[in-house]
Amino acid sequence: MVGPPTEERFDAMLLHMAQQHEVGGIEPLLDTFFGFLRRKTDFFTGVMESRAEGMVLDAFRKHCDQARKEREKKAASDKFEKPIPKPEPATIEEITTEGAKAMAPPVLEKEAPSAPVDESKLEEGEESEKGKLVPNSGNGANYDHYSFTQTLEELEVRVPLGGVYKSRDCKVDIKDRSLSVGLKGQEPIIKGELFAKILTDEAMWHLEDSQVVVLTLEKFNKVEWWGTIMKGDTEISTKKVQPENSKLGDLDGETRGMVEKMMYDQRQKAAGKPTSDDEKKAETMRKFMEQHPEMDFSKCKWG
Repeated sequence: MVGPPTEERFDAMLLHMAQQHEVGGIEPLLDTFFGFLRRKTDFFTGVMESRAEGMVLDAFRKHCDQARKEREKKAASDKFEKPIPKPEPATIEEITTEGAKAMAPPVLEKEAPSAPVDESKLEEGEESEKGKLVPNSGNGANYDHYSFTQTLEELEVRVPLGGVYKSRDCKVDIKDRSLSVGLKGQEPIIKGELFAKILTDEAMWHLEDSQVVVLTLEKFNKVEWWGTIMKGDTEISTKKVQPENSKLGDLDGETRGMVEKMMYDQRQKAAGKPTSDDEKKAETMRKFMEQHPEMDFSKCKWG
C-alpha cells in the first residue's frame, strides 16, 4: 500500500493542475487526466485495454473507502472534543422594507460640485481664470458624473455607477488620449478625449464598494497640472492648486527644480509680483548699471 509521504510528493504539481480547472469542478480535471492517458500511453489500446476499467474502479473504491474511514475517525474525535449542536428547524422569515434597507450597502453621499472661482477676487492678469472652478482638496474637481484628484504625476478618477454592480458589469476603455467608463449595454457615463496624454501601461481600475469605478492614471507629462479629465468639461484654476511639498521628494533633481520654479512663478503671478525670470533680468540690469555709473539710465523704461 502506498504511504502518505509518497502520495504527498506530487501534491504541488497536482494542485497547480487543479487550479487550472477552477471552472467546471472536478470533471474537467478528470477529463484532462484521462486525455493524457489516451494521447501519451497505451492505457486504452495496449495490453491493459481489458483491465483499464477495472483498474480505474479499483483505485476509486480504494480511495473512497479510505476517505470514509478518515471521515468516521474525525467525527469520532470531534464528538469528544466539542458537543454537536442541535440543528434548529428551518424557518422562513419575511424581510420587511426596513430590513431590506438595512441589508443593502450604504448609499454613497454625492460630493458637492466644485464652485466657480470668485471673479471679484481675481488679480490683474488673471482674466483667463474667469469661469473656471476652485480646485477640491485633492487639486481636482467634483462634477455631476465624476470627480478627480491629482498630483504632478498621477490622477485618480472616481465614477459613481448609480447602483450596486460587479466588476464584470463594467465596461472601461482606457487609451493614451481617450477614456470611456460605463456599464455594459448602456451609454457610457463618461466618454471622450482626455485633457492630455497618459501612460496606458500604468493605468489601473477597480470597483469600490460595488458602486464606484476608481481609475488610477499616470500622466505622460509629469510637470503639469490638469485642468480637468475630459476635454470640454469646465476646468479648474490651476493657479489655485495647492501642491503637496512631500511629493517633490519623489522627483529627480532636474525635474524637481523645474517644478519648484513653476510653482514659485505661479505664486508670484498670483500676488502680482515679478517671476523668477523677471527677477533674473532685473538683477542682470542692476549689475550692469553698477559697472557703468557713467551712463544715464534715468529715462529707461523697465518692465
